[in-house]
Amino acid sequence: MPPTAAPVLVALAAYLLGSLVAGVLYSRAQGADIRDRDLPGGSGTFRQYGRRAAILVTALDIAKGALAALLARALAPEWGWLAMGAVVAGHCYPLFFGFRGGGGIAPLLGALLVLAPVTLLGTLGTALLFIPLYRATLQRRVGLNAVPAATVVALPVGLLLATRYGGLGELLAGGVVMAVRSAHLLARPGRPEGA
Repeated sequence: MPPTAAPVLVALAAYLLGSLVAGVLYSRAQGADIRDRDLPGGSGTFRQYGRRAAILVTALDIAKGALAALLARALAPEWGWLAMGAVVAGHCYPLFFGFRGGGGIAPLLGALLVLAPVTLLGTLGTALLFIPLYRATLQRRVGLNAVPAATVVALPVGLLLATRYGGLGELLAGGVVMAVRSAHLLARPGRPEGA
């Protein structure tokens, strides 16, 4: 394989994997499209279909991120950041579903699990410790949901860990795509994704 073919193959395969949005597939199997009411990630699936469906959708979306990372590791280890960006982009803007997908958290977690597990565990651990403290002390005063508040605290920890234990490029690539998606969603407040 020519050296330039590996990153192209990694990016294309990761994007196509990302485009298999489990929440959309699940909702369509139920005779609807979740994007008419909610985002197709784990949280939206939980709100629309319950806990079991949310666990299944989240697990599948994490698995596709991990699979994209494993593919990058096998074909072109130096292009892990590209696989991360592409799988998250596929989830957020899926080719198979009119470029209307989820927020990208689950595939980012799956790819980080393979490419930078220490960074992932430290970041998640920080968020999980912060959430109950925040809910008990600051949430009523600040008025911000616990997950975005935890992200504000955990992201700098994740970046610090990534500089020491690896995964900085991957975290930045996935984070940039998620930031673009968040800005896109914020520009459409109160409207379901399918609208």
